[in-house]
Amino acid sequence: MNRKTNFSPRISRRTFIRQTAAGAAFLAVTPVPKLLAGDLRQATPWPANASAFRFHMIGHAHIDPVWLWPWTEGVSIVHSTFQSALDRMNETPDFCFISSSAQFYHWVAQNDPGLMKKIRQRVEEGRWCLMGGWWVEPDVNIPGGEALVRQGLYGQLTFQKLFGRKALIAFNPDSFGHAGTLPQILKKQGMESYIFMRPAPHEKELPADLFWWEGADGTRVLTYRIQQSYNDSGVVRNRLERVLAQVQNQPVKSFMYYFGAGDHGGGATRENIRSIEALKAEKGAPVVFYSTPERYFEEIRADKNLSLEVVKDDLQHHAVGCYTAEWEIKKGNRQAETALVTAEKVAALGVLAWGAHYPRQELTAAWQRVLFLQFHDSLAGTSLFDHSQTAREGYGFALDVAHQAAYLAIQKLEWQIAAEDPDSQYLVVFNPHAWDIRAQVEYDFNWGTQYHKTSRVDDENGDPLPHQWTGGSSETGTRRKLVVETAIPAMGYRQLRLWDGGDYHHQVTATAAENSLENELVRVTFSYDGSFGMADKTTGEEVFAGGNSGCRAIVIDDPSDTWSHDIQRFSKEIGAFGNATLKILENGPLRATMRVMTTYGASTLTIDWTLYAGSRNLEARVMLDWHERLKMLKFSFPVDVEAPVPTYETPYGFIVREANGKEDPGQRWIDVTGRRTSGVFGLTVINDAKYGYSVQGNDLRISVARAAVFAHHNPKVLDMKNEYLWMDQGIQTFRMMVVPHRGSWQESGILRIAEAFSAPPLAIYQGIHGGTLPKSGSFLSVDSPNVIVTAVKQAESGSDLIVRCVELAGRDGTATLHVGFNGRQWRGRFTPFEIKTLRINPKSGATKEVNLLEE
Repeated sequence: MNRKTNFSPRISRRTFIRQTAAGAAFLAVTPVPKLLAGDLRQATPWPANASAFRFHMIGHAHIDPVWLWPWTEGVSIVHSTFQSALDRMNETPDFCFISSSAQFYHWVAQNDPGLMKKIRQRVEEGRWCLMGGWWVEPDVNIPGGEALVRQGLYGQLTFQKLFGRKALIAFNPDSFGHAGTLPQILKKQGMESYIFMRPAPHEKELPADLFWWEGADGTRVLTYRIQQSYNDSGVVRNRLERVLAQVQNQPVKSFMYYFGAGDHGGGATRENIRSIEALKAEKGAPVVFYSTPERYFEEIRADKNLSLEVVKDDLQHHAVGCYTAEWEIKKGNRQAETALVTAEKVAALGVLAWGAHYPRQELTAAWQRVLFLQFHDSLAGTSLFDHSQTAREGYGFALDVAHQAAYLAIQKLEWQIAAEDPDSQYLVVFNPHAWDIRAQVEYDFNWGTQYHKTSRVDDENGDPLPHQWTGGSSETGTRRKLVVETAIPAMGYRQLRLWDGGDYHHQVTATAAENSLENELVRVTFSYDGSFGMADKTTGEEVFAGGNSGCRAIVIDDPSDTWSHDIQRFSKEIGAFGNATLKILENGPLRATMRVMTTYGASTLTIDWTLYAGSRNLEARVMLDWHERLKMLKFSFPVDVEAPVPTYETPYGFIVREANGKEDPGQRWIDVTGRRTSGVFGLTVINDAKYGYSVQGNDLRISVARAAVFAHHNPKVLDMKNEYLWMDQGIQTFRMMVVPHRGSWQESGILRIAEAFSAPPLAIYQGIHGGTLPKSGSFLSVDSPNVIVTAVKQAESGSDLIVRCVELAGRDGTATLHVGFNGRQWRGRFTPFEIKTLRINPKSGATKEVNLLEE
C-alpha cells in the first residue's frame, strides 16, 4: 500500500502530473473532457440507500513542505497551490478550500502580500477554512509536551495576526500516530474537534470513524478518521463508491470526502469539480455539496440525540520504524526542545530577579524552526537525504539561540555575585528545576601546576564539598575536569569556590575493579559480551533475570523500508555485540567509571558506565559507530520480576501498555514494574535521544539504531548490488540512566530524576570582581513531586510571566508554587494529567489561570 494515497503506487503519467503543484496549474489551463451521459450509464449503480448519505466535499491540498524534495521547493509548492485554490474559487462560486499550517501562511504573507489579501477575503467569506491551528502538521508521538503546546501557541497567534481569527479544528491527517494526551492540549488551544487518517482501519480498530476521543485527563474532543485517503485528483465517483461501502454501518449518515491533488500540493482540479457537479445531478447518488470541516462538525453537534462511542486510548500504530530512523534528527529535536525550555526559564526569571535580557524575538524564531522540523516526514526520518543537513542546520540554530540566551542571562547574574579572592577560582551553577537538586557538576579548570598542590571546593558557607579530578576535555596545558557534588536551590543558583586549601579527604565509596563497579549500595559486574549484572548489597537481589544480562546489545534483522510499513515488532535476533574490552577510567571517591567496548560486524559500541557514591542509579555515555545495513540495534534489560507492567512516558503524560513485544513510541523514559517475593520492584531506563521501545514479558528494550535506506518506500525492492544512501551510519552518541527502584515508579521519584537527567545544571566561570547579590538563591519552587514546572517564559504579549505546571504521575493532589522574586505563592488543586498555565503580573503579583494560548 502506498503510504500517501493508500492505493497502488503504480500510477499513470497523467495521474502523476495531477498530483503535483505544477500539474495542478497545467490542469487549470488544459481542457478536460466533460463527463458524458454515457460515462454515467457505464458507472457502477449506487446502492439503494446511497441517497440517504450526505458527503461534505472538502477541497484540500495536502502539502508536504519537505519530503522527497527540499523545503525551498515546499515554499514554491505552497504559493502555487494557494493561487490554484483561488482560481478554482473564481470559477466555482460555492467551491470551498481548506489548508492548515501557519508556517505556510507566514511564507505567503512575507513573499506575496497581494495573494495574502485575496486569501483573507475568502476566509472572511467562509469559503477558505483555516485548519489545524498548528505551525505545521507534525509528528505527534515524538515532540515533547511543551513542543505540542508551542505548535498551537505560535500557530494560533499567527492565524489571529493574519486573519483576525483562530482555527477551530485540529488537523493531522498524515501523522503516524497520535498520543493519548493530545485532547487536553487541543482543547486548551481553542480546538474541540480533531481530524486524522492514520492509523487506518487495518492498523487500529475503532468503533466508528466519528467518535469522542477522551484523553488521559478526561478531556474529550470530537474526532473524525478520514476514509481511504486525503488525496483525490481525478473523478471523485470512483473512490466515493468505496467510501460509501466502508461507512454503511456507521452511527451517522453524514461524512466528509477530501478531494484535490496532494503531497506535492496542487489542490482541487477541474476534473474533480466537474465530477462533483455530475454527481449532484446523478439520480440515486449520495447527496454531495462543497463544504468545510467547520460546517460538518456544526451539523454533527446540532444533532442532540446523537450518541457516539468514546475511545480512551492513544491512536496507534502506523510506520513504527519512524520512532528510531535517522538518529541525528531525533537527538537534535530532544536537545533543542530541552535547551529552549531551559533558556526561557533562566532568562524570564533573570529579567525579574537580576535584570537580565529576555530575547523574545530570537527565542520565537528558534522555536518556530524546531516546530517546522517536527513536520511528520522530517521528524520521522522519512525525508530525502539532503533534508538531514537542513535539520542539522536548524537544530544548530535553535541550540545556539538557546545557549546564548541562557548563559548570557547567568553571566549577568554572576557579575553581581562577589568573587574576590585572586588565589581562588569560582563557578556559579544554576538549577533550571523547581525543586532543590543534588547534582554532579563538571567543569574544566587550569589546576595542578606548581601553584596548586591540593584542592578544596567550598559552598557559599565555606563548607567543603565532595569532589574528584578526572581527565579534561583537552590535552594542552593544565586543564583538568573537576567533578563536584552539590545541592542547588530550586530554580536558583549557588556559588562554588575552588582553592588550594589542603586536600579534603572523602571516604572512598565508589570504586572500580577489574570487571566491576561498586559503592555502598550496589555492585555492578560486567560480562564478556558487554552486558552487566546489578546486585543490591543490602538484599542480595539481582536487578536482571539471569544475573549479568543488563544492556545486552542485540542485533535484529530489519529488511523493512524506511517507514517499516506493516511491521509490528522487531524481534528476529541475528546476533549481538560481544568480545568486550574493559578499561577503568575513574576510580572514586565521588564516582567510578568503566569503559566497555564491544563489536559486531564492522560496528563498534563503546559505553562508559558511571556509578556515583551513595546512588543505586547507573549512568551511561554511549558512543555507537554503526556500519550495518538492514539491521536494528536494541538494548535489552530483562527485569527480574513477575507480572511485568510497562509504562511509557508520553507528551505531558504516560501510558501503560501491554508487554507484547510490539514496537511503541515513548519519550525520555520507559519503566517495567512487577512483583518479587520481597515486594514491588521495577526498573526505569532514561535516555536523552531515543523514542522507540518494546517490552516482551519482562524484557525492556530500547531501539538504538536502524539501517534503512533514505526514503525507501514499499513496494520497491532493493537491489543490494546497487549503491544507496544508508541511514544512521557512523558515530552517534547519547546518554542513559538505569534506575532500579522498590515500589512504584511514582513513589521512586522518577519524574524528577528524568527532568534532572535531561536538563543538568548550568555552570559558568566567574572572574574576580565584587558584587552585592547573595552567593545562593532560589526564585521559584513547587512543593509537589508529582507536579512539574515545565515552562517559565515571558508572555507573548506584555511583560507578564507565564508558568506552566503539569501533573505527571496520574494522581490527584495540590501544589503550592512559591515565587521567590516577589515573595508570593499560589496554591492549586490538580487532577491527574492536568495542565495548568499561570499568568503572573510581575508588579502586582496577581496570578490567574489561562489557557495554552495565554488567554
